[in-house]
Amino acid sequence: MTSTTAIKRPENRWRHDPQLPLLAIDEPPPYAVVNPDGRSPYLLLCEHASNRIPRALGDLGLPESERRRHIAWDIGVSALAQYLSRRLDAPLFMANYSRLVIDCNRPLGAPTAIPEVSETTMVPGNLDLSDAEKANRVDSLFKPFADAISRRLDLRQAEGRRTLVVGIHSFTPVYFGNTRPWQAGILYRDAEAFARSLIRSLSADPDLTIGDNEPYNIHPDEDYTVPVHADGRGLPGALIEVRHDLIDTLAGVNHWGACLTRCLETALEECPE
Repeated sequence: MTSTTAIKRPENRWRHDPQLPLLAIDEPPPYAVVNPDGRSPYLLLCEHASNRIPRALGDLGLPESERRRHIAWDIGVSALAQYLSRRLDAPLFMANYSRLVIDCNRPLGAPTAIPEVSETTMVPGNLDLSDAEKANRVDSLFKPFADAISRRLDLRQAEGRRTLVVGIHSFTPVYFGNTRPWQAGILYRDAEAFARSLIRSLSADPDLTIGDNEPYNIHPDEDYTVPVHADGRGLPGALIEVRHDLIDTLAGVNHWGACLTRCLETALEECPE
């Protein structure tokens, strides 16, 4: 347990009365849906699209420089996911608040769901939260996003529509001081044929090093999207990870968007329904 004795909270500016709404009526809703009527077999998810923090929580005790870092969001993925939604004609669900408030790709109860420390950065506004404060974040942000995706998947399955679930993510070039060799990675668990198709297509470029369940791997104790929304329903699912310095410009987003569009279209042809 991280010690909090040295943390000073002037006027409790990072705490919020859990009996009050977490979001003000003029703040964005918990999630956004782009191209809701898209006809693609793909359902795209972007759990770490934003570094926004509800006003009620102030800045979580972090300076702007930290809130702009990868610890608060996946840099570049909002633009990349929207590019893919447009090119593939795919519905896209995007979380509107920072994973530092609550991570929509973590099981509830996991230590990283509301992180007290992210990489090496302590998050003062997440220390010593009561069960009621945690529940307020779950009910305000996590559940609306997860439930909306579940309802859409229920509808697609009831209609007999082919569905593949893909989360769009990015990762840091350096993590805990270690340089990562990959430009992109595919994370998966049950959907091996689907993942292999994506890895094979990306690896056709000899200049790319593509991670196979790297830089992370999927585990039901640490991940939510693939275990629940894909594997748990018997649907093909994977997370696509792109190194964030490759998609932090419009040119980078356009390049990787075009590349991933081709790979995802190829996977539809190669993987049986």
